[in-house]
Amino acid sequence: MAINVTERAAKQIQKQLQKRGSGIGLRLGVKAAGCSGYAYVLDYADEQGDDEIVFDQYDVKVLVKQADLDKLDGIELDYAREGFNEAFKFNNPNVKATCGCGESFSV
Repeated sequence: MAINVTERAAKQIQKQLQKRGSGIGLRLGVKAAGCSGYAYVLDYADEQGDDEIVFDQYDVKVLVKQADLDKLDGIELDYAREGFNEAFKFNNPNVKATCGCGESFSV
């Protein structure tokens, strides 16, 4: 099982945690949503839950619930700027389809 964080994403996570003033890392998960089935969820992590696995890259911790690992295994979390927009990008090898609006996916 692996969650990969690019150096760009790690720098952005560090920047956001410093701006927030607290937190041990970023929590990555999925929730049932949208027309395709699942949507990604990002949140600050202040502590590790008993059911979470920690992935540590570039001095950044990404926490994932064990129940979400089958949908996220092998994902690359990147951060990109496209025109005026900046956002985290999810390169997930498990995705079989995405909805037209790009907000949800199926595995």
